[in-house]
Amino acid sequence: MLKKALLTLFVLSVFGGSAWAETKIVFAVDATWPPMEFVDAQKNIVGFAIDFLNAAGKEAGFTPVFKNTAWDGIFAGLAAGKYDAISSSVSITEERKKAMDFSDPYFTVRQALIVAKTSAVKSLGDLKGKKVGGQIGTTGYFTIKAAEGVIPKSYDEIGLAMEDLNVGRIDAVVCDDPVAANYAILKYKDTLKIAAVIETGEVEYYGFAVKKGDKKTLDLLNKGIAAVKAKGIDVELNKKWIGQ
Repeated sequence: MLKKALLTLFVLSVFGGSAWAETKIVFAVDATWPPMEFVDAQKNIVGFAIDFLNAAGKEAGFTPVFKNTAWDGIFAGLAAGKYDAISSSVSITEERKKAMDFSDPYFTVRQALIVAKTSAVKSLGDLKGKKVGGQIGTTGYFTIKAAEGVIPKSYDEIGLAMEDLNVGRIDAVVCDDPVAANYAILKYKDTLKIAAVIETGEVEYYGFAVKKGDKKTLDLLNKGIAAVKAKGIDVELNKKWIGQ
């Protein structure tokens, strides 16, 4: 027992009281939101936010563990303690802050309007009486519902909305601009385009959500976010996953 205690003291002295792999934070991820978080061809959860959290963990002393979780139950799962945090391109809003706490912002986002490449539409105002799709429970879908005369159509996944737009079942899609770019500039570059960036009058940020009052997890996340930004790692990740 004495040898074990001495060994423990030695390890703590070498690693400053903690080892990176010993502190785990389990993140729920709706991995259907490329390039921020999605499943690659090898069935791995990848993307900007995943790399960001791995880098933040190394800087702040935690190991992120990612759990693929459907969007429609992701907030309820956090409240029930099924995981420690959410990393799923969650925009920080006053309404959400009533139910959960947020880390410092890690990404600035705007809402983009995607239409068929042959469309003359230039704004949501041009779509009165038309069907516009968005992922339910997202700020993009809230933007659609707030638009006068537009017919909102909700989807469980943004990719399903893009597929319907691509074959003409709906007239437009509204979603976060990095996701819009992924679909309109890469996946459907020959058939879709970004018609406009929708100005809401407010700056929108992504944050990592944690259970209300979980200061320990929040402090670790904020420490990691600050370090990643200070070292310019976020800029490199932006180049890797989003480009222009």
